[in-house]
Amino acid sequence: MDWAEKYRPRHLNEMVGNREALHQMSEWATRWTTNSPPLILYGKPGIGKTSSAWALAHDMNWEVVELNASDQRTKAVIEKVAGGSASTGSLTGAFRKLIILDEADNLQGNADRGGARAIAEVIRQARQPLILIANDLYGLDGTIRNLCTKIQFKALPAKSLVPRLREICSKEELSCSIQALTDIAEQAGGDIRSAVTMLYASAIGRDEIGKDDVSISAKDNRASIFDLVAATLGYRQAPSLLEMGMSVDETPDAILQWIESNLGVLPEKNKNSQAYGALSRADMYLGYTFKNQYYTLWRYASAMMLLGVHDVMKGRPSGYAKIMPPSRWRQMSVAKRQKLMREQLLSNLGSDMHMSASSVRNLYLCPVSLLAKQFPDPFAREFNLDVDQLDILIHDTATAKSIVKAIEDERKQIEKELKKKKKEEEAKAKKSKVTKKGSDKTTGTVSSIETLVCQEKKGINPREENSEKTDDKSIEKDKKTSQSTLFNF
Repeated sequence: MDWAEKYRPRHLNEMVGNREALHQMSEWATRWTTNSPPLILYGKPGIGKTSSAWALAHDMNWEVVELNASDQRTKAVIEKVAGGSASTGSLTGAFRKLIILDEADNLQGNADRGGARAIAEVIRQARQPLILIANDLYGLDGTIRNLCTKIQFKALPAKSLVPRLREICSKEELSCSIQALTDIAEQAGGDIRSAVTMLYASAIGRDEIGKDDVSISAKDNRASIFDLVAATLGYRQAPSLLEMGMSVDETPDAILQWIESNLGVLPEKNKNSQAYGALSRADMYLGYTFKNQYYTLWRYASAMMLLGVHDVMKGRPSGYAKIMPPSRWRQMSVAKRQKLMREQLLSNLGSDMHMSASSVRNLYLCPVSLLAKQFPDPFAREFNLDVDQLDILIHDTATAKSIVKAIEDERKQIEKELKKKKKEEEAKAKKSKVTKKGSDKTTGTVSSIETLVCQEKKGINPREENSEKTDDKSIEKDKKTSQSTLFNF
């Protein structure tokens, strides 16, 4: 078995580092009610987010239902798996069920169509504790972020990883030098899962690990696009921008868009003009590359965009800036999302109107939009529209939000009244059952008293009557005995 899974912590007190985050999780679980917001655990991969969620469930004796990126996460799947689990009780006798949505920031493409909206709906209706896990907090939809409590997990320092690695070596009866453990911890870059995996890879076929045995399992330390952009704009030092650009898992045209989106930081117009001039020159080389399919020109484009912009930034006071993805990507994402919503709306309308989605688009979309503008409230109720779908028809976001919110509040009020009425009926039935039992006992006592009173009025002593009955029975019994004696041969 892989050591990363074999030595996965089962309790929160076995976790390494991030004590503040673990304390917040423990407090949230202890005080959890149906009104408590879900948690978002975010941070770089391999630092214990998923393990801490499972350890929390084990400490609280909660059942776990997990849905991760390897599963298909469409709206229907999330509502069936996570939604049903979050609104129903446990079948195994556990006190609660913990719903874990791992890699929640990777909802993308047709495979996850409607997944983000389904997660938001699950959060609003959840009756069980819910934890979302993400590597990038801002990769989550803003609606989901606003509905949750955010807890950050930070990368672990090397000095915190060494004792854990030494403990694993002791359990495996493996001899490992301190220098080798230190090298593994430093190469892991705060990723405890990677550190344990490197230790496991180094230990295969060995009883002893020395310093030279660790190099075969070195961690991939490629720079991220955030590191490259920050170094290009002068926010951090880099030994070689060109080498860093080669190690980044992005094409030169994508790097150019990242730099362009974060470039407007200089107050001097002259320097801004020079920086954009370097980018435009790099863009020309990219155009030649795609036109002629001559990808050797990529190196010239990379040199112009990285070294040219960085040369302009020299002498600027260093500081801190938030590196953001290209704005055009967000616009493209919004446009794609709107297209998917329009297709879903047309499909739903076509299903309700017993025609194809193309017929609704080509023939009836205009009159349907006019009807929705004139009667937005009944239209939204009839076709069960959400805010985005109603907004597509009436082109009024504020009105769409107010109408859908009023419908949702009305539905919640009806559900609340139905639950209240059901509780009242159950209490009433229980009370009537108790009253009926008491009346039956009282009726039996009264009837026995009335019988005694009637016997006394007739001059009959109940005890004498009972004794007479007893004597009659004994005489009759003697007769039967004598008869059986006479005829017993």
